[in-house]
Amino acid sequence: MAVDTLETRELRYFVAVAEELHFGRAAERLGMAQPPLSRAIQQLERRLGVSLLERNRRGVSLTGAGEVLLHEGRAALDATAAAARRTRRAGGADSPAGSRGRLVLAVKAAGSHELLQKLLDAYAAEPDAAEIEVLPCGLCEQEGLLRDGRADVALMHTPFNSLAGFDSEELLTEGQVAILPTGHPLAARRTLSLSDVSDVPDLPLARWPRHGTYAPGPGPEIHDLAQLAQLVALGRTVAVFPDSARAWLWAEHTAVPLTDAPLVVTHIAWPPHSRSLALAGLIRTATQL
Repeated sequence: MAVDTLETRELRYFVAVAEELHFGRAAERLGMAQPPLSRAIQQLERRLGVSLLERNRRGVSLTGAGEVLLHEGRAALDATAAAARRTRRAGGADSPAGSRGRLVLAVKAAGSHELLQKLLDAYAAEPDAAEIEVLPCGLCEQEGLLRDGRADVALMHTPFNSLAGFDSEELLTEGQVAILPTGHPLAARRTLSLSDVSDVPDLPLARWPRHGTYAPGPGPEIHDLAQLAQLVALGRTVAVFPDSARAWLWAEHTAVPLTDAPLVVTHIAWPPHSRSLALAGLIRTATQL
């Protein structure tokens, strides 16, 4: 094997060791004995001509080269898994017999509802339309779903989502609103500013998870849209959303425009290396809406 060529098996072995920092736990995770795992990592180091791990009595740690291979290895394994998932969908392997393939479209739950409905209806009218599976997801989860192949395409929203590494087209620009309990005094205002809703003692801002953690603050930690809707209706929190969120409001909610909130731009985004004709058709339909 050439020095500049790595096998998927080698990467899986190394990533497991690098994440566990323990050969025994990594071997258990991989379902194999520890001695062949140790030999495989040593062989990988000899072929690459670098030390990937520091081994001592206290355990295992990564060298600088090991840090690089962990980062690159994760990305390569994700890309390999993504390729397999997308290939199966493109060939209809996960679809009913006779299907023309399937596209998975990741969308933030309740985000851009009207735009999404128009897109699905317009694409379904195309003669060679593939089956579209809509995959609702949480805050900023679209990026990960696209990268690991669980989704083929996504509706993403700047400035909340990062489009780095994806191709994209702008579809919609809109302002933001404060979602308030209807009986609250602020709900009677024609407009509000971000400062109006950021420091209300009896109505703290809802807190959403970012990168697995919640920002500090007095507001409730929100896990899903249904929980948020109920807490707003009960007068326990206020939330800031794009204007299109009006589509899911309850009778107990009031949306008030925010005059100084940044504009939200909805994009359709996809991996730049995609060669799917079905995906190309969906993007063409989206940009023509």
